[in-house]
Amino acid sequence: MRLILPLLAALASTPTAVSAASPPVARAATVAGPPVTAIISAFAPEMELLEGQLSERRESRIGGVRFVQGKLDGKPVLLFLSGMSMVNAAMTTQLALDHFAVRRIVFSGIAGGLDPALDVGDVVVPDAWANYLESVFARADRRGGYALPSDMEGRAPLENWQMIFPRAALVQTAEGGAIEAKLWFEVDPALLAAARDAAAKVRLERCVETLCLAAQPRILVGGKGVSASVFMDNAEYRAYLHRVFGAQATDMESAAVAHVAHVQGTPFIAFRSLSDLAGADPDHNQAGTFFRLASANAATVVRAFMAELKD
Repeated sequence: MRLILPLLAALASTPTAVSAASPPVARAATVAGPPVTAIISAFAPEMELLEGQLSERRESRIGGVRFVQGKLDGKPVLLFLSGMSMVNAAMTTQLALDHFAVRRIVFSGIAGGLDPALDVGDVVVPDAWANYLESVFARADRRGGYALPSDMEGRAPLENWQMIFPRAALVQTAEGGAIEAKLWFEVDPALLAAARDAAAKVRLERCVETLCLAAQPRILVGGKGVSASVFMDNAEYRAYLHRVFGAQATDMESAAVAHVAHVQGTPFIAFRSLSDLAGADPDHNQAGTFFRLASANAATVVRAFMAELKD
């Protein structure tokens, strides 16, 4: 989710949620139904586009979160809002995994573009996600630089940005198992292959009402994505994230969902359409202008992706 003030009216008009290919973990569902593909969105306009295409639609509420089950092109799905930010996204994802038989997780939403080769309207499908603010905010030293605590030095593998030193997260994937330091949370390879097949069959929208993008939007499958609970709108930090992380896009949820999916052994993929350029926009941030077009483009690719799935 790329939150700015022009989007608040849209958010206020709709209910808000409390908000490595490993095999899925078996879970007892408290809501009856077959194994489902969970399709998550960060805020209502993103979810509405897919919800309107469901058949056999039914709702339930758990912990204040509205879950919508149904079929999309004949395949069982579960739609819900993650809520904005990393904490909300992790919480609602785990809630879905605890109460439904989720076989895979798909995120559909908007993002800020980091790669100068990409533009608003493009859809990115990264092969891995990282939390760029899993970091140490280091103290200044006497030489005009920054000093990490001695026990943090091995967990800061990337170049710092001023006082901010990125580090790997400590992850435990099984009770009593070893703890690993993990920077990148990988997308499921089979889902990524299905996304590539879908991308070859989709043409994205270029215009919203009377406003059109300068170029026809494209789809990039592969590359990297980064997330944090930050609306990132700074040209210098944008350049840093692209250069040091090699990332094409940034958002506020995907890395958290990827983290939960990794721990729970559930295949994950995210489709993010660029609503703005994260600080490199001409004159002002463009998310308020293009978020609906970007949401529609992400949903279009997700719909084509679902058609590629065999179950």
